[in-house]
Amino acid sequence: MLKVGLTGGIGSGKSTASSILAKLGTYVFDADAEAKIILENNKDVQNNIIEEFGNDILDQNGLIDNAKLAKIAFQDEDHQIILNSIIHPFVFSELDKQFDKILIQNKHASFIADGALIFESGLDQHLDSVLLIASSLKYRIARALNRGTLSREDIIRRNELQWTDEDKAESADYTIYNNGTEKEFIEKIKIFHREHL
Repeated sequence: MLKVGLTGGIGSGKSTASSILAKLGTYVFDADAEAKIILENNKDVQNNIIEEFGNDILDQNGLIDNAKLAKIAFQDEDHQIILNSIIHPFVFSELDKQFDKILIQNKHASFIADGALIFESGLDQHLDSVLLIASSLKYRIARALNRGTLSREDIIRRNELQWTDEDKAESADYTIYNNGTEKEFIEKIKIFHREHL
């Protein structure tokens, strides 16, 4: 069974692609969700983060406040690298464990690792191939704003801390462009599934 990465910038349509692939029978490991679980439950990770970023990221109960952490971690590339270097090794380890488990269960024909920072984190080195979902910045900003969780400034700042679609496309094995209708995009994902998974 192939271990395939799925990545894309904020608002690219990566989550939609992931959802479609899951419906088609692919097992999806959500690396970003796993990172949040690790952050919430792993005391070593929490202590290392507090050591690096200080008490300013804590709430009144002495626990890490995710909003405060995000504000500091996403202010520049150096802070993001520090945060990722603490969490990502645990994510990689969990991915390998899940892959082995899914392989033994033999219920899925393919395994997707869904993550925003696959290239930036070095996760691509653990994978057989990577699919990039790329989209024009104007569409990405509009989609991200529609979610209502981030401001335009936050979206642009986070986008600037990630590789560009052009850089990712050079490293990706496959690229699907999401600049048309949702129906067209879904069809592209189905074709990819049929031909490569």
